[in-house]
Amino acid sequence: MTSESLHPVPAPARRTVVAAVGTAGLAVALTACGSDNKSSDSNSGSGASASSGGTGEGDNAAAGNAGGTVLAKTTDIPEGGGKVFESQGVVVTQPTAGTYKAFSSKCTHQGCAVKGIADNVITCPCHNSQFSAADGSVKKGPATQPLAAAKITVDGDSIKLA
Repeated sequence: MTSESLHPVPAPARRTVVAAVGTAGLAVALTACGSDNKSSDSNSGSGASASSGGTGEGDNAAAGNAGGTVLAKTTDIPEGGGKVFESQGVVVTQPTAGTYKAFSSKCTHQGCAVKGIADNVITCPCHNSQFSAADGSVKKGPATQPLAAAKITVDGDSIKLA
């Protein structure tokens, strides 16, 4: 004979199991929708020496480009608009005359590449999230996080990825 109890052990309630599975799914969804490069740098430069970004966060975004990759001429970026550089994963804007900003082109909602930039608004074509061309902040959801700032420098009439 054994001293084990003959009473069955109660299983977790169905409600508990459903809640646990839902919580795990929500965690996965939030991780997929979040930005992995959160930057709180403020960019207030203007004129020919304008730059976007700030001090950086120690990641590899700028480490491989010590000299800076030339993205465009300043004349290529329209005032109130911008241009997406798909292979570099950045969008460069000119919110006001002579002020150039750069952000990740990856939408913080589900990672789609932003496409349109007009009237100082950057738009994601997947779910129509809209971001400010001046600071990357969310103007219209479903995105809830701003676009991450990218570092650029303006050298004469060249805009370089820092």
